[in-house]
Amino acid sequence: MLIAQISDPHITEIGEKAYNIVPSNDNLALCIKHINQLEPQPDLALITGDIANDKKLEQTKNAASILDNLNCPYYIIPGNHDDKQALWSVFGGKAILSKDKNFINYVIDGYKMRIIGLDSTKENAAGGQMSQAGQQFLGKCLIEEPHKPTLIFMHHPPIKCSLIETDIDGFDRAEEFGELIAKFSNIKAIICGHIHLPTNSLWNGTIVSTAPSTGMQLRLDLSMKKPSEFYLNKTGYQLHHFTKQQNLITHTIYVHKNNDGPYPFIEHRPNQELK
Repeated sequence: MLIAQISDPHITEIGEKAYNIVPSNDNLALCIKHINQLEPQPDLALITGDIANDKKLEQTKNAASILDNLNCPYYIIPGNHDDKQALWSVFGGKAILSKDKNFINYVIDGYKMRIIGLDSTKENAAGGQMSQAGQQFLGKCLIEEPHKPTLIFMHHPPIKCSLIETDIDGFDRAEEFGELIAKFSNIKAIICGHIHLPTNSLWNGTIVSTAPSTGMQLRLDLSMKKPSEFYLNKTGYQLHHFTKQQNLITHTIYVHKNNDGPYPFIEHRPNQELK
């Protein structure tokens, strides 16, 4: 099973750029073109939040017009830059499978892995949370299928990732969330966005990973002293490969407009192989 993860595209109005500099609409289109050329094709794509740049309905509609070019089904969970009413009006019933427009938590069945989408947003806040209602929903889902390999996707990672801006944002009720996760050994990973960089960490018996943004990449500063900055030099997404051996292997894919390569090793190896 192959899953594409697209995160933090920050889509704008047509002809505009995020933060007046980021060609986020073009970047998302470039990633989708790359995904559509993969062999084998992904079974589905998961979009882990911040679909819009600043919660506008027009931006959400523009995102749909780009995402609809994917050759595979896709599913969405909200981020802190999204308006849930706008997401529901554009994606509800198709890319959002919840039945309540105010409670965007749902399960995707029918694949080799069970996939659970969780809404980690807080109203009028950049940080994340696991609400009591969300935790109850997750607990019920996990009890239903305690042995089937399960993947959780959400916007905010429930851990600090050593980036000053997102660490300050925080994540409420992370301890209670972690206690629930630790009870189930079938959770292969929790995949997230928000921090605009690829990371992975062992947490309560599973892996928490984050994907790069298709829009812009944050600068890593482990000193945690410098103001947050971002780069425009690359756009990317992730592929999560659930193998026949039931291992979940994550590949971070960076897409460039003009790739230099690939070059066949057989044509460029030295005359005498190293021994």
